[in-house]
Amino acid sequence: MIRRGHHGPGHGLRRIRTALTAFFALDGFVFAGWVVRIPSVKEQTGASPGALGLALLGVSAGAVVTMSLTGWLCRRYGSHPVTVVAGALLALSVALPAHTHSALALGLVLLVFGVGFGAMNVGANSAAVDLVAALRRPVMPGFHAAFSLGGMAGAGLGGLVAGELSAAWHLGLLALAGLLIALAAGRVLLAHPAPAPDGAGQPAGAAPAPASRPHRAAVYGLGFIALCTAYGEGALADWSALHLRESLGASEGVAAAGYAVFALAMTVGRLTGTALLARLGETRALVAGGTAGAVGMLLGSLAPTVWAALAGFVLTGLGLANVFPIAIGRAGALAGPRGVATASTVGYGGLLLGPVAIGFLAEWFTLATALTTVALLCAVASATTLLNRGALHGAPAGRPAAHP
Repeated sequence: MIRRGHHGPGHGLRRIRTALTAFFALDGFVFAGWVVRIPSVKEQTGASPGALGLALLGVSAGAVVTMSLTGWLCRRYGSHPVTVVAGALLALSVALPAHTHSALALGLVLLVFGVGFGAMNVGANSAAVDLVAALRRPVMPGFHAAFSLGGMAGAGLGGLVAGELSAAWHLGLLALAGLLIALAAGRVLLAHPAPAPDGAGQPAGAAPAPASRPHRAAVYGLGFIALCTAYGEGALADWSALHLRESLGASEGVAAAGYAVFALAMTVGRLTGTALLARLGETRALVAGGTAGAVGMLLGSLAPTVWAALAGFVLTGLGLANVFPIAIGRAGALAGPRGVATASTVGYGGLLLGPVAIGFLAEWFTLATALTTVALLCAVASATTLLNRGALHGAPAGRPAAHP
């Protein structure tokens, strides 16, 4: 339980919420700062699209392996300490890619970056689940909005300094700023243990009752929906700048705006997500989001001009904004924190493996053609929701349905 100081438990919960919001924003800020410098690092290493895709696999490998271990670390040491350590590692490791001169070296340092990214995402989401349960309020979209806002700020700042600072200076300063944020927000998390929901009857971090077989299948289905749309987020993060620059001839600064406008649209979509859910309901919101993402990404990948492509990225961001949070929230309603962890791990697989797949497809075809697979998977997410809406949205007995 939260330590009860003279301010009362509500004050502690507010401080935890503020600190966690800072960590989600830090996650997006650091990740976006890296992705907008990918063209520079690609040129520095001399990597082909296929070699770059293999190097980016380092992020995927490090993150996926770490995600499978982070749940145990959170249960053993608590989600708050894990989040703080992961945030510091993520911030420090972002400086490493700018000092590589081969695809192999890049892949190795991105393995370290992936460890920090994977641990940070699972740790912060686990901490957020505990806080949402304690507050009994649907605040999860706010955390994901902070991630998107951080991504927008990181991409926008990266675009501004792209012509002024080398990748080494930019990412080095980003690492320093990220570490300071992690230390400042980390003091709050370390001073306040993860809260247990009132009336939970068990300490925070205790294993929930096992989910039934149908609910486990539904959790994996929700994870698959999250994967389909996270694939698009990862693809745009790592390849939108290259697409605008190499396919459409944009300058480096304008190319960096591709991920920035996408992140801005994601932020706006998530900040308005609660109202959208109240108006449409979860099923229609998932279907509408996937459909908008498919249409937007067809425009973004096949448009003949930079500005049309940017408009497509905006529509894609608005469409995908709430699909991941809704899917993860439903997994939590069906199977508790363990369901959140499972669906998150599956879903983040799309964020991390998508860029690698795009790299290979760009090598075999063209980058524009490769990016159309984002539209395909968005459509698959909508179809999966429609075909399995009964199984995906039925809450187990004794657990009220949650609306993230």
